This record gives sequence, C-alpha cells and structure tokens, in this order.
Amino acid sequence: MTGAALQRITHDSPLGPIALEAGPFGLMALRFDDEAAVTDAAGTASPALARAAAQLDEYFAGRRTAFDLPLDLRGGPLEMRVWSELRRIPHGTTVSYGQLAEAVGRPDAVRAVAGAVARTPIPVVIPCHRVIGADGALRGYVGGLERKAALLAAEGAAAVAATAAPQLELL
Repeated sequence: MTGAALQRITHDSPLGPIALEAGPFGLMALRFDDEAAVTDAAGTASPALARAAAQLDEYFAGRRTAFDLPLDLRGGPLEMRVWSELRRIPHGTTVSYGQLAEAVGRPDAVRAVAGAVARTPIPVVIPCHRVIGADGALRGYVGGLERKAALLAAEGAAAVAATAAPQLELL
C-alpha cells in the first residue's frame, strides 16, 4: 500500500464504539473500542467507511443479514480460507469450531482454525461470533462473550448457551 493512507473512524453502535479502518481496497479492520470517542460526524467519513457504518447500522437495526462491502484482508492461506468460510455461515445459525475445520478441509487442525477465527480482523462483518464450542457453549470473542451473546441473540440463533454472559440489548 505504498502511498495510500489508511482511513479511520470510530462509529457508535449498540455494542459501544466501533473503530473502523479502511485502505484503498476496502475495509481492513473493525475493533471494539470502549474508550474511543465517536468521530464519524455526518459527512466526515470516507465513502468506504460511511458505507461500512451504514451497513453496520442496518445490521444492528435488524434490517441486514449479510454485508456487501469491499474487504482488504491480509492473512495466510488458512486464515483466508477460514475467513471466507465464516462469511458463508447463515445469519441466525452457528457452527462449532470442529464443523468449521471440516468445512475448510482441515478436520485435523481445529486449534489452528480456532486461532484463525480469533484473528478475524473484521468481526461482525466476518461473522466469527457464529462459531461456538462443540457443546454449544460460547467460547472466546474479540469483543467479549457479552457482545458475542448479544449478536447471536439479535440474530435469533438457537444455540445461544444459557450459561452465556449477560446479554446486551441490540434492538
């Protein structure tokens, strides 16, 4: 990305402030940033970031089930396969880490697949929150288990574990 500046905004969401970062080829990162001030006042975000923020708003309002954004992903071959497969998990459903490993053709590498899930650079847009333990329990999430439970509940996922962290209200 020689000569191309990264663009960043912090966008308000029901899950708290979300930092978005884009390069010339698309959205590169989404981070939950509880300490950040919202910086995307009307008209100041780049078109790519404004589009991402608008689609996130639609998702959180229950009007969007999938994202249509250009992504600029950087990762190794396994990570790229895992992130691609994550985008195929339907809204409102979950898969286990083992099922995901099978889907990417690496049933022997559940831990490596779980590591790739944990390194998902654009959570929510790449729905890594839809991956759960084989026993149906919620496992780690970059935004915390409370956010993971809230996302799954908002999507109507049947597999939200009763032992999950307290849920945030999204809708």
